[in-house]
Amino acid sequence: MNMNDRIKRINELYHKSKAEGLTEAEKAEQAQLRKEYVESIRGNLRSQLDSMVIQHEDGSRERVSDRRKRVEGEKKLEEIEVNEIFEEAKEADGRK
Repeated sequence: MNMNDRIKRINELYHKSKAEGLTEAEKAEQAQLRKEYVESIRGNLRSQLDSMVIQHEDGSRERVSDRRKRVEGEKKLEEIEVNEIFEEAKEADGRK
């Protein structure tokens, strides 16, 4: 099913839900179609953003995709550090 068909079906189900209600199967179909639609939009947006380049004040350039990967990596490191601190605190608490 292409995107136009999905959108058409989403709209049909929406109007039917307002007019007479949906069966459980139709509700499940509507939820699945909406999920696929949102995933498609997010994927398209991510592709567009990842192809862009940021030019910093110093003149250096950085691809958005590289920046995103770097920031995600920093967040993972922060999570690991925070988890290690909590584990150390638990161990110290247990020794008291």
